[in-house]
Amino acid sequence: MNAELSITHLILQASLLVQAVMAILILASVVSWAVILSKRGLLARTRQVSEKFEERFWSGGNLADLYDAVNRNKESDGIIPIFAAGFEEYRRQQQGGRVDPDDSIAAVHRQMRVTQVREVERLEGGLALLATIGSTSPYIGLFGTVWGIMNAFIGIGSMKQATLAVVAPGIAEALIATAMGLFAAIPAVIAYNFFTRSVESLENQYSTFSDEMIGIIERGLRGGKS
Repeated sequence: MNAELSITHLILQASLLVQAVMAILILASVVSWAVILSKRGLLARTRQVSEKFEERFWSGGNLADLYDAVNRNKESDGIIPIFAAGFEEYRRQQQGGRVDPDDSIAAVHRQMRVTQVREVERLEGGLALLATIGSTSPYIGLFGTVWGIMNAFIGIGSMKQATLAVVAPGIAEALIATAMGLFAAIPAVIAYNFFTRSVESLENQYSTFSDEMIGIIERGLRGGKS
C-alpha cells in the first residue's frame, strides 16, 4: 500500500476538525466496550444468582431460615433483595399485632415492587449510553466525512488539473470518519438490543417470583403455613 494512503498517514494528515471527530468516535467506542463488558458480567452473574436462589426457595425450607441465611452471607443480587424486602415487611406486619390480611399483603407487595424497580434500574444502568452511542456515532462520522470531502473539493478547485492520485487521499481521509462511526455504533446497537432483552427476561422472572411469594405469604396470613 502507498504510504500516503495508509490509514495512519491519512488520519495524521486529516484536518483538525476531522481528527477531533475521529477522536470522539474512538472515545465513544472505548466507552461502549467498557459498558458492554461490565454489563455482560453483571447480567450473567445476576441470572446465575437468581436461578440458584430460586432453587433454594423452592426446596421446601422455612422462609425465616432462608432469610437468616441470606443475611448471614450478605447476599444482595438478583431476586434476593426482593425476597428480603418482602419477608422483612411480612415480619413487620406479624410483629405489629392484629392487622387485616389484605392490608398486610398489600404492604408486602408494595415493598417488593419498590425493590424490584430499583433492581431493574440497576440492571438498566448504561443502556441509555449504549443507545446514544449507537444512534449518534454514524451521524458524527458522517459529519466528519462531509467536512473532509468539502475540504478535498476546495483543494481540488484550486488546482489546474485534478487527477485520481490527487483526489484519492482527501476522499479516503474523509471516509475513515464514516468507518469509525460505524465501528463505534454497530457493537453498541447489537449490545443494547441483547441487553434489553436480557433485562426484560430478568424483570419477568422477578415479577413471577414476587407473585408466587405473595401467594405463599397470603396463605400464611390467612392461616396456612409459610
